[in-house]
Amino acid sequence: MGAAGRDFHNFNVAYRDDPAVQVVAFTATQIPEIAGRRYPPSLAGERYPQGIPIMDEAELESLCRERHVDEVVFAYSDVAHAWVMHRASIALAAGADFVLMGPKRTMLKAGAPVIATSAVRTGCGKSQTTRWLSRLLNRHGLKAAVIRHPMPYGDLARQAVQRFACRADLDAAHCTIEEREEYEPHLAVGNVVYAGVDYAQIVLRAEQEADVILWDGGNNDFPFLSPDLHIVLVDPLRPGNEDSHHPGEAVLRMADVIVVAKVNSASDSSVQQVTEAARAINVTAPIVRAMSRVTAENPELIRGKRVLVVEDGPSLTHGGMPYGAGYVAAVAAQAAEIIDPRADAVGEIAAVYAQYPHIGAVLPAVGYHPSQLEALRATVNAVAADVVVVATPCDLPALIVIDQPVVRVRYEFAEAGEPGLGSLVEDFLLRSHLLRG
Repeated sequence: MGAAGRDFHNFNVAYRDDPAVQVVAFTATQIPEIAGRRYPPSLAGERYPQGIPIMDEAELESLCRERHVDEVVFAYSDVAHAWVMHRASIALAAGADFVLMGPKRTMLKAGAPVIATSAVRTGCGKSQTTRWLSRLLNRHGLKAAVIRHPMPYGDLARQAVQRFACRADLDAAHCTIEEREEYEPHLAVGNVVYAGVDYAQIVLRAEQEADVILWDGGNNDFPFLSPDLHIVLVDPLRPGNEDSHHPGEAVLRMADVIVVAKVNSASDSSVQQVTEAARAINVTAPIVRAMSRVTAENPELIRGKRVLVVEDGPSLTHGGMPYGAGYVAAVAAQAAEIIDPRADAVGEIAAVYAQYPHIGAVLPAVGYHPSQLEALRATVNAVAADVVVVATPCDLPALIVIDQPVVRVRYEFAEAGEPGLGSLVEDFLLRSHLLRG
């Protein structure tokens, strides 16, 4: 059971070459237009010459009964604990075991030191933290390669191993908005990014050109690589989420360092609440604080105007956030009005609002496939706004024609107080003999 990421990885490392197991199907959820395809033979291996069908998760019960399934493996992330057990109940009622695969069985060992960034929920600020770490390493003369949690939403066989060093690489790979949101900011600071489907091969490639591998996690999943230093973010804008979602609570319990992020945007009481909750779950990891600095390129264009805010998609959808950095920037720049786009949403964008009713008066930048991207374009241009504030990390105007003026918003990690994350990372680099004292 998966979402075109962890499910494929678990199969590759644990089941692909196991003669005692026949995998009858993957089931898909969260990501549009994955169900109905096949995991290709080139990735499935010689035991599966026809590949493996990918079915809609709604068919889980009938699959279990019709194929006499013995074992169902749950392999996706950022879902409430109760949601996981509802899926387990379907499998158990159909007679199958329900399995959660852990780090020992699924983590790969790299030939270079690994610093991993994870979080208890989607949208805590993992990628901006990873970019900051890459700059820290660069200042010390160390070369980093970023390995990104998988987002293979296109031709899986062609996406087995992907290396991105410039924007032309993204274009050649026909990357979706969701992929570009993660990759473009890394490329902008000079990072090479690896991603794809077959992470054993990805690690072999990445470790050849890096002193340190940076794992940039997805959702609230734990890393595919065994980390030598594991940094985990908690979010004071969502207090109570430290132990509410799978596998975020497990990730927090694994942490070597805990970062309380976005302290500049949260109340003191929320920061304290999240800090205390994290300490109760993980009693040994040092806890540091960090800011997420939000900046608008031309804030004067926002002041006094009617504004449409476009936010990072996954943070709003399965991340559960009602708004993000774009809304914060528009308020700070004194917009006259932030227009609610829901009445103008068309097609697949309207469907996103129906599926995620918690989303506020902002527009999630979703574009997993061309028709969804077209619906996003039509929705943006249907809103009677003076200015469009774009807070998705990718260059959205390069992908769709936007009729109104655009102000881009960026957000970056910054340390807040002592000890800072940098000193803890430098201590790790000294212990690993990557730096001299």
